[in-house]
Amino acid sequence: MILKLVALAFLLTDPGDIGKINAAKSEAKKAYLAGDFKTAAARYRYLVDSVGVVEDEVYMNLANSYFSLNDTTQAIGSYQRLTQSADNKLRSRAHQQIGVLNNREGRFEEALASLKLALKADPTNNDARFNYEMIRKKLEEEKKKKEQQDQNKDNKDKNEEKKDEQDKDSKDEQNKDKKDQKNTDEQKEQEKKDQEQKDKEQQEKEQKEQQEKDSKELPPSVKDKLKEMNMSEEKAKMILEAMKAQEIQYLQQNKRKGSKPKDKSKPDW
Repeated sequence: MILKLVALAFLLTDPGDIGKINAAKSEAKKAYLAGDFKTAAARYRYLVDSVGVVEDEVYMNLANSYFSLNDTTQAIGSYQRLTQSADNKLRSRAHQQIGVLNNREGRFEEALASLKLALKADPTNNDARFNYEMIRKKLEEEKKKKEQQDQNKDNKDKNEEKKDEQDKDSKDEQNKDKKDQKNTDEQKEQEKKDQEQKDKEQQEKEQKEQQEKDSKELPPSVKDKLKEMNMSEEKAKMILEAMKAQEIQYLQQNKRKGSKPKDKSKPDW
């Protein structure tokens, strides 16, 4: 059907226009084969857009020219026209090139999908198969790499979390040790103060007892005298206590006599 339409268009085309078309084709192909892809793309674009040429070879060479110029958008658009071609090999080639461009842009999933269509159209397309396997392996490596990175990140996060917990536990333990040490030091200090107070009280008590003891003991000269008199200290102390009691009794009696009123009827003498 398409060939009939092309033939009909050719029959209806003015012979002068046919000459221009053939000249443009010749110029475009010459530039394409010479590697002048900029001129080739311009001439093939003229044939497609201005003249309305509908030929697989023109579309393919136009797309390949954009591909060589690294014009990804224009190249994909031109290859898309060929994905509807009745020629399985051309259709496979178009899908393959779209896959290569998607791979170049980092769209690996889309690249694989296009290369699958290329192999479906022509299973003998070894270039498409090679690119498909290469990209598939790349995706698997990227997936493993990402999984490893995620695992490493997860392990790192867990290790950091564990380290934070250990640091916190260590810090808490240190604070507890410091607190316990502080309490121990305070307890020791208090015990020291208590012991010093006890020692002081004991010393004062002993001093007091010694003073009381000393006050009760007789002077050495008295002791010697008692020794000469063959009298014990206990007996001497008893005698002294008795004499002291008599002296106190005598003083109290005199005090009572002195407190009575004087009789005025008696002479002073």
